[in-house]
Amino acid sequence: NLSIADADGTNERVITVQTLADDNPLHYRDWVENNRAYVHEKSGGKLGYLHIPDMVGAGYAAFHRYFLTELDYEGLVVDVRFNRGGHVSQLLLTKLAKKRIAYGRSRWMGAYPYPREAPFGPLIAICNEHSGSDGDIFSHHFKQMGLGTLVGKRTWGGVVGIWPRNPLVDGTVTTQPEFSNWMNDVQWGVENYGTDPDVEIDITPQDYSQQKDPQLDKAIELVLEQIKQNPPQMPAFDNRPNLG
Repeated sequence: NLSIADADGTNERVITVQTLADDNPLHYRDWVENNRAYVHEKSGGKLGYLHIPDMVGAGYAAFHRYFLTELDYEGLVVDVRFNRGGHVSQLLLTKLAKKRIAYGRSRWMGAYPYPREAPFGPLIAICNEHSGSDGDIFSHHFKQMGLGTLVGKRTWGGVVGIWPRNPLVDGTVTTQPEFSNWMNDVQWGVENYGTDPDVEIDITPQDYSQQKDPQLDKAIELVLEQIKQNPPQMPAFDNRPNLG
């Protein structure tokens, strides 16, 4: 409780401040927003950034929280480090795999791509040893689908899914491994191994203490080089026919 009063000491009152039960969401949002601002600044406004914390409701929401604001940059950094897994990776990969093959032109609102919500430029993804389960699967198929370069550390390597479906009399529930994953390229090879990044970058304790992120820096460097070699460009929309 806080006791406050007016400057002259009158009108004293007590205010009760209800604290957060858990401040981890605040730290997480701060980390994401700092990364996003860093990518924007470091790239000179050329790159967008988004982080996917898991592959269930929170991750699906986080993806759409940022994707629509970041996809029009010349390149996009997709961060799946510390991804806790789930089951929506195929939905997100489908969106990231969209290619702009045409544009619509409106009279007052400019041009818009076809298909809608297709990224403008090249993609790059960052994974680490804490990207697990559907985070493993996302990282592996991002590479397998040729969506872009994968940077970071080998993923966790746990893609056998469980099903918590046997309740016990004490109110608890048992889980058992029931869903395995087979890939065209490595067959059963992701389980107990993980997915190797195209470019391996470690973060040392010294980096953490100095608040450096060499994985993010390398992702920015690589995708900017890709943009330099093959810059994405909007069509000129010239030679418009006169059908009047």
